[in-house]
Amino acid sequence: LRPARTLRFIWPPEIEGTLALLSVRPELATKIKAVIHMDMVGGGPNTKAIFHITRGPTSLPSIIHDVAASFGRLVNRESDAFASGQTATFPLISPEGGKEALQAEFADFEMGSDHQVYNEGSFRIPAIYMNDWPDRYIHTNFDTPANIDPTKLKRAAFIGAASGYVLANLASRDAPALWRIFRSQCLRRTATMLRRRADLPAAEAQNLTRFHLWYERQTFRSMTRFFKIPQGLESQAEAFFSKLENLVGPVTPAAAATGNGALVYHRNPNIKGPLQVFGYDYLVDHYGPQARAIGLLKYQGDRGAGSEYAYEVLNFVDGQRTVQEIRDAVSAEYGPIPLNLVLEYLGALERIGVIKK
Repeated sequence: LRPARTLRFIWPPEIEGTLALLSVRPELATKIKAVIHMDMVGGGPNTKAIFHITRGPTSLPSIIHDVAASFGRLVNRESDAFASGQTATFPLISPEGGKEALQAEFADFEMGSDHQVYNEGSFRIPAIYMNDWPDRYIHTNFDTPANIDPTKLKRAAFIGAASGYVLANLASRDAPALWRIFRSQCLRRTATMLRRRADLPAAEAQNLTRFHLWYERQTFRSMTRFFKIPQGLESQAEAFFSKLENLVGPVTPAAAATGNGALVYHRNPNIKGPLQVFGYDYLVDHYGPQARAIGLLKYQGDRGAGSEYAYEVLNFVDGQRTVQEIRDAVSAEYGPIPLNLVLEYLGALERIGVIKK
């Protein structure tokens, strides 16, 4: 059946091509509801690569990632059943491909391909990222089509196509099914949050919990990108989130920002896209080589390094969040980071005109 929304296929030069496309064709950025991005999918066992279905950054909560994860878990179950000699309705195997289970990993946001352009704060287009990593042959003379496993490629294609078709047809009639998917994935993420929280000091644990509850509410609200949420579901969701807050324990409101932490920055709309791409760094180009000495860019957090923090710090600049709130957000995402490092980085961006007070 013809989907309700247009399905557009794009084969760009990696990252730079996508950035150029969205900059030259700004109407695309306003029309695209969601992106399914594939990079290095289908690698066979000899590549030693693991198939990943990757969420977007926490600066852009979106229900689309729960849709992709739902299909990914279906393929994991069916392919595992087939490989185990059990009955499988949808084994998704190719006659010339492998017969092993897919064993897809469901990953938090990672950079490294065109999805980071779509997700970036200039465009804010939620993008699902599917990739095989690590591939031991990538960018070598052994990186050839012969490494592709037809079965793995078929399974990646199914997850992408099924997710795309669902998203292309999403309407309010699908709200109950989407709500069931969301609740399941939300509770999985809550379990992960609780595990991470156990290793944090009290103040950072509170920050992580506050941010998690905000993120889950915003993920639910992201359904409005596709349809108006039915009133009955709004009520169900509010009851669910109240129970979730009780489950994770009492959360105190964040303290009011003080000093430079209370600064609020606005983004320059004329400078679009991530500042760092393959072979080019806007900050170094305009600030000078001393940019490499900026503390945030050298920082290593619990789940992210300098480039990840830098990407999300800029994404959280929206003319409303204080610097303290931005620090709290990236600390919840990648691990605690000192406020002064965020201030220094934002100060450098202000100096070269990327942001302003």
